[in-house]
Amino acid sequence: MPTTYRPYAPDQDLLLQPRLQEWLPEGHLSYFINDVIEELDLSVFYKAYEGDGRRKAPYEPRMMLKVLIYAYATGVFSSRKIAKKLEEDVAFRILAADNFPQHRTLCDFRKRHLSDFKAVFVQVIQIAQQAELISLGTVAIDGTKVRANASQHKAMSYKHMQAEELSLKQEIGELCDQARSTDADEDGLYGADHRGDELPEELHHRQTRLAKIRDAKARLEQAQREADTARGRHKDDDRKPPGRGRRYKRDFGMPEDKAQSNVTDPESSIMKTAEGFQQCYNGQLAVDRDFQIIVENKLTANSSDNSELLEVLAGVEHNLDNRPEAVLADAGYRDESRFKVLEQRHIDGYIALGRKDKDSNEIDTERLPATGRMAEK
Repeated sequence: MPTTYRPYAPDQDLLLQPRLQEWLPEGHLSYFINDVIEELDLSVFYKAYEGDGRRKAPYEPRMMLKVLIYAYATGVFSSRKIAKKLEEDVAFRILAADNFPQHRTLCDFRKRHLSDFKAVFVQVIQIAQQAELISLGTVAIDGTKVRANASQHKAMSYKHMQAEELSLKQEIGELCDQARSTDADEDGLYGADHRGDELPEELHHRQTRLAKIRDAKARLEQAQREADTARGRHKDDDRKPPGRGRRYKRDFGMPEDKAQSNVTDPESSIMKTAEGFQQCYNGQLAVDRDFQIIVENKLTANSSDNSELLEVLAGVEHNLDNRPEAVLADAGYRDESRFKVLEQRHIDGYIALGRKDKDSNEIDTERLPATGRMAEK
């Protein structure tokens, strides 16, 4: 007897209009995202489009939010890949209801409303908590380096800034003299429509660069003043520390020559990555262990993770009005003082003290008691 196969007719027309919601199993994440967004206050997203009936009809903000949040929740971050998913992925098509915004439209929407995404994020995880999709028993924290939109070659040392500032000031002075000497000639050459006192393009470029260098110097000096103050120094102190024989290497608030700042993206900093040293930010995430939902995120220009542990946990507590019972993190978060704070707050910390494949040094439990207790756990 020949084998009988199930019917398969890919070119057959559907007799009834399909209902997209029937194409995914009940309980799918896309349904939860859809229901959550419908419950949020999205007035701030709609306000930007009010009062201009002449504009081309924009896409529904709640539809765009559903698509973007679902994309990020499932690990799709590229606007081009999201646009492709809207054509190929059933869950994306259900959330978009067969709208197909282009990748540029998705990217522009995200940029335009970027400041409001934090509030939406908090609302989403609060609703997820109420829906018992967040247990907050244990959270896992980790950081990753995120490349800045700037070249590390645009980072300058403080010493280089000082030399460059002097050079640019001299060049600008020479160009100003040149500009003044040519004013009369330009008036005669270009007529009344040309002012004749405009600065050459070279001078404009140098003035802009000089302004950026001065801003970068000021940031380094301000950061150093704050660091010196935190160490107990005062601006009126002399160069000699009280009770010590050796003098300070620097005046109060003066950065070291090797201190760096980037003139293109001053909020980023140079960090060590798998591809070498790059201009980066350090992104921090806290994830609920049981449901794999992000419950806090943070971006910093500090390449070290250990100073961010308590900050991230404070963000979790603020978002969910509750403190996690335990926290997991790698050795980048190892720090005696922060281990003590975890104990004081009754948060059961499991922080690695080193790499598993390397022998760790003996811990001085008298000097580092909290680290010793962490090692025992």
